[in-house]
Amino acid sequence: MLEVKNLTKKFKDATVVDNLSFEVKEGEVVGLLGENGAGKTTTLRMISTMLKITSGEVIVNDLSATNQGNKVRGEIGILFGGDVGLYDRLSARENIKYFANLFGMSDDEANKRIDDLASEFGMIEYINKKVGKFSRGMKQKVSIARSIVHNPSVMLFDEPCTGLDVRATRIIHDFIRKCQDDKKVILFSSHSMTEVEKLCDRVIIIHKGKLLENSTIKELKEKYSNQDLEDVFFSLIGGDSNE
Repeated sequence: MLEVKNLTKKFKDATVVDNLSFEVKEGEVVGLLGENGAGKTTTLRMISTMLKITSGEVIVNDLSATNQGNKVRGEIGILFGGDVGLYDRLSARENIKYFANLFGMSDDEANKRIDDLASEFGMIEYINKKVGKFSRGMKQKVSIARSIVHNPSVMLFDEPCTGLDVRATRIIHDFIRKCQDDKKVILFSSHSMTEVEKLCDRVIIIHKGKLLENSTIKELKEKYSNQDLEDVFFSLIGGDSNE
């Protein structure tokens, strides 16, 4: 279970996240929606303990992100979009193993886990090759394996399909569905309404750091008498979907 309680983040005089509260349960995919600058990435970074919380609390499986940060980090896997951030001169195994060691796994534990992940994601043929010449899809698989090598119970996805082609995007979508099948807690940030409707059970819409809606997609469409999620989104944030 992920619980966000009155979460606030201020940078000097600017409030980026403003008293935000919500929950995500096991096996649930929840979309975090908002314009650029709405506070989505800041929220995800506070949940992951990468960014200090100004006020409020994040609870991950009964652990406090403020007071038990090391334990919380062991419960969380993070997959960002854009540059996957792999070390080109290292092999796929070495990239994944580096993060496994950071999470306190021994070399033997890490190698066994990597072998299992290589089999699961079809990486056996290139797991020991340097990633510098890998395709984007191959790199994405390595990035996925790196994010779950420690078997986290909570997955945070920050626009994970940004810049990806159709094949690499499918890899991400299949992985999100697998996380759901494995009963992980999944919080998913995306600008694609089509992607959100395809993957999410529920959506949280924020604007200027404040919570606007926390509902299923069906409930949102019924509430605003509109079957187009994008239209609903723009009506909520006060924008024009035709701009």
